[in-house]
Amino acid sequence: MISTSLAQSAYAASAAPVRSERGTEYAAFQSITARLHKAMRAGAPMTERAAALHDNRRLWTILASDLADEDNALPKSLRAQLFYLAEFSLLQSRKALDSAEALQALVDINTSVMRGLSGQAVST
Repeated sequence: MISTSLAQSAYAASAAPVRSERGTEYAAFQSITARLHKAMRAGAPMTERAAALHDNRRLWTILASDLADEDNALPKSLRAQLFYLAEFSLLQSRKALDSAEALQALVDINTSVMRGLSGQAVST
């Protein structure tokens, strides 16, 4: 009886939905962008800003590494544009440690990437 219920629970449908690669990337950008936005508020502690910036830098570093891989299936022009955004984001993160206002550019970039991942038109 116990083994039957264990087997049923082990093979039962997962409660968590399966995400596509794009969905996973979107969720990572969404989470970090929300934290960056929260760190922009007046009186936000520096530790909150630093942690959000650290995670944003990690995300863009991982993305840049993937973009530099020869096996990446994205068109070369898109890869180049995203790689440029990665470089800019890494440089902007240094500025954002000193200035909460510099976070806005990172939020804007991440939001644009999220729009692209969700298939929304990116406004210029």
